[in-house]
Amino acid sequence: MNIAVIGLGLIGGSLCKSLKKHTFHHIMGIDSDKETIRKALEQNAIDEEITIDKLKEANLSIICLYPEAICEFVRENADKFKKGSIVTDTCGVKKSIVDACTPVLEERGVMFVGTHPMAGREFSGFDYSTDSLFDNASFIITPSENTPQIAVDLLSTLAGSIGFGKAVIAAPEKHDQIIAYTSQLAHVVSNAYVKSPSVNDFNGFSAGSFMDLTRVAKLNENMWTSLFMCNKESLLNELNQIIENITEYRDAIISGDRERLCGLLRDGRILKEKCTEKYSENR
Repeated sequence: MNIAVIGLGLIGGSLCKSLKKHTFHHIMGIDSDKETIRKALEQNAIDEEITIDKLKEANLSIICLYPEAICEFVRENADKFKKGSIVTDTCGVKKSIVDACTPVLEERGVMFVGTHPMAGREFSGFDYSTDSLFDNASFIITPSENTPQIAVDLLSTLAGSIGFGKAVIAAPEKHDQIIAYTSQLAHVVSNAYVKSPSVNDFNGFSAGSFMDLTRVAKLNENMWTSLFMCNKESLLNELNQIIENITEYRDAIISGDRERLCGLLRDGRILKEKCTEKYSENR
């Protein structure tokens, strides 16, 4: 199968490397940065660089760009994709992407299916891509109502072949609602946490908890700004909830209410234990 990967950053580059490592598919790369293309060819991550006009040769096209850029690429190049082929993306938000891309491609006989590989690093760019990034990770597929099952099955099988632990099927709206909590909120909180003046004095006073909470504060601000804005409503719901929760802790401390504070901490511990147990059962 001919697979075109558009955008050879961390995710796109890692997909190319994983596909080359685990499969015999022919991998074609597109990237605006010629140095990235040179490295991808040199490292055998892709078999060839192609122009947009050669997308007509791809059975599957994977677009690994920022949210707005994905929609723009599809709109501008809808006629370039091979009729009967599958187009997917790897963006961390799904409803806005699926809503924008599906009808444009559908009317041209091309299937669009949103996906989200749940893996990443604190670094971005092809230089940090690896052929093991997706090992045991979840691969989320967000079909629309009219998505042919054959497209979902192909993507699910392909994900399993390159190391993903499981494929999860979810409606685009459900994906965005959950991802606002499991990923986007964590990045906001971590990024805000390191803005305390105390961060300048952590040396010698930090252990695992500090490193865990600050890990994702190191992010690609341009990409995450796009993701947050594309999922504004769901993220705001989660932000309002955590602000309400933190306010309860603060108020209990201000008033010296030990019993209330202990209860809040106990509730959080129990929820975490249940969450951990459920996660272990579903692995």
